[in-house]
Amino acid sequence: MLPIRLIFTRFAVLFLGLLLMAALPGAVQAQQDTAQAQNDPHAATGGAQTLEDILRRQKGLIDGVALTPPDQGTGRHTPPPITGPLGPRGGTSLSEMWGEIRGGNPNVLLGPKLPQQTLNTSGQLWRELREGVLRKYLGWFPLGVLGLLAVFYLVRGPMRIRGGFSGKTIARFNINQRVAHWFMAGVFIILAISGLIILLGRPVIAPYLGKNVNSILTSAAMQGHNLFGPLFIIALLWMFFKFVRGNFFQIVDFKWIFKLGGFLGGHVSSSQFNFGEKTWFWMVVLIGSVMSASGIIMLFPWLVSDLRWLQLSTVLHAIGAIALISVALGHIYVGTIGMEGSIDSMLKGEVDENWAREHHDLWYEEVTGRPAREEEEAKA
Repeated sequence: MLPIRLIFTRFAVLFLGLLLMAALPGAVQAQQDTAQAQNDPHAATGGAQTLEDILRRQKGLIDGVALTPPDQGTGRHTPPPITGPLGPRGGTSLSEMWGEIRGGNPNVLLGPKLPQQTLNTSGQLWRELREGVLRKYLGWFPLGVLGLLAVFYLVRGPMRIRGGFSGKTIARFNINQRVAHWFMAGVFIILAISGLIILLGRPVIAPYLGKNVNSILTSAAMQGHNLFGPLFIIALLWMFFKFVRGNFFQIVDFKWIFKLGGFLGGHVSSSQFNFGEKTWFWMVVLIGSVMSASGIIMLFPWLVSDLRWLQLSTVLHAIGAIALISVALGHIYVGTIGMEGSIDSMLKGEVDENWAREHHDLWYEEVTGRPAREEEEAKA
């Protein structure tokens, strides 16, 4: 047997030999990298472009080699192919690259989304539309309607029943229809007031009552709006099924249009609902449906994957609300102080016979079986 000392010596020599074999390639590579770094100006920047590279690109040179002649349309040189994430940009300039990432025209609120688009730039257009149009101009429409109604009342006065109250009444709306109407009216008024506070609180309330008061009122309005918003959907469906039967348009409604509903004098025939009432009904149904859908999107924004749908919902919601509030003021005017005897139909469910003959003669004849015009002329 070999002595233990000799065995140990041989193992030591073998181990040192293996270490030298493993270290030799690394040393060679390090020497090569050092030599390359001395010749490569990008070594100190980790491969990123240097100031000299940028200056050469501006002069139309890459590593001292001239690029192709500039394009006659854009005046740009054709850059070299992309060499890596830290190399030259290649065929895409910075403005073109960010244009592709941004995606299309930023002035288009809702357009097709490009495959390479990763940013949403319609927010600026949405902000300008909300602050520069909706909040600045559209929110004042209801105030303008109030002014017009006040002038009309002072000039024209209320529409009186020509023959006065007869003392005899006809059933017009049952209890279910009246409850549906007042439920919708109550929810609508709460939503209208809270919505106007949310829309106009900053330019109207804050400058005069202070930002703290505006913050409190807006916060309360938002909570109330979110609470009563779903009830509006229930009220809308209830009202639709209770009143849709008599609100389909007829040929006689065109005569009502030509005579402006009798506001300028003269008799206009009408069935259970005149053209104005039918138009108001379908406005509430159609615009109310859009507002319900947009309101659901705003309450639950995760239902849509594209943020632009949420932005569009806020715009449609505001426009629809202002339209309904403005027309509702006219509806309230006619149903209260603007037309004598109208409020009884929704308070008592009954209307005076003279009122029915004058404003809804076709419906009067259908209900009573008596000719409305002959009785009215006989009384005259």
